[in-house]
Amino acid sequence: MSIEVRHLTHTYSEGSVMRTVALDDVSFTVEKGEFVGIIGHTGSGKSTLVQHLNGLLKPSAGEVLIDGEDLNGEHVNRRALRQRIGLVFQYPEYQLFEETVAKDIAFGPKNQGLSAEEIDGRVRYAMDCVHLDYDKYSASSPFELSGGQMRRVAIAGVLAMKPSVLILDEPTAGLDPRGRDRILTMLEELHAREHTTILMVSHSMDDMARLATRLLVMAEGKLLADGTPREIFSRTEMMKGAGLDVPAAARLCQALRDRGIDLPTELYQADELRDAILRLWRQGKEATGC
Repeated sequence: MSIEVRHLTHTYSEGSVMRTVALDDVSFTVEKGEFVGIIGHTGSGKSTLVQHLNGLLKPSAGEVLIDGEDLNGEHVNRRALRQRIGLVFQYPEYQLFEETVAKDIAFGPKNQGLSAEEIDGRVRYAMDCVHLDYDKYSASSPFELSGGQMRRVAIAGVLAMKPSVLILDEPTAGLDPRGRDRILTMLEELHAREHTTILMVSHSMDDMARLATRLLVMAEGKLLADGTPREIFSRTEMMKGAGLDVPAAARLCQALRDRGIDLPTELYQADELRDAILRLWRQGKEATGC
């Protein structure tokens, strides 16, 4: 499933003194199987953008095309399209409401009119995706779980509908390091195994360095840059201008370069920085005969 955004503009409170342009002529295309990170400072338009991608908001101007079909077209089956595009809001655990984990995850598939057997299979599939043991947790109350587990139950409720595209708005916000790593690992595995198209909003450049194959940089409602993480993170002045940092490995790499260590400028992942430092160390040993 492809998503094409054409000249998307969204204005809040049009015609009033509170008028705010949240999106300004944004255009891009996401192809099937991509993992796209959406980054930008608070108020840059990220959340407004993703709410257009499954029709929660209607544009003031422009189009959102799903496999060539206008999501806001006059005769489009918006409900059917939304079922193919799963949107996970920030702090999705606040939307849990059923008495058991299994019932909460089953809510979406039930609304799809699936059989009891198919619903059970979807619940088991989704719990496996988010690393929650069915036998241990399916009959538990979601409100007795840890914050990270509740987050995974909420994500499982979206995955149970088997969307072609998964959109997540700050999925690790507020979690401790262990909970954050479990969410990121789950998304990593889902993308690798199912080839699900994923768009993720995050303030963490380290999370983006770990997961994203492509980055969209938003600033003041505009699409400032679109490229691979290596391309985007190498543009340090552009990132600073957008109020953004670079991953910790990229910062360390630059600090070492500033001290005269001959490292490539485009390193942004911890493992590649480690390997580059080890290569220099081995070359130094060989040169000195040590």
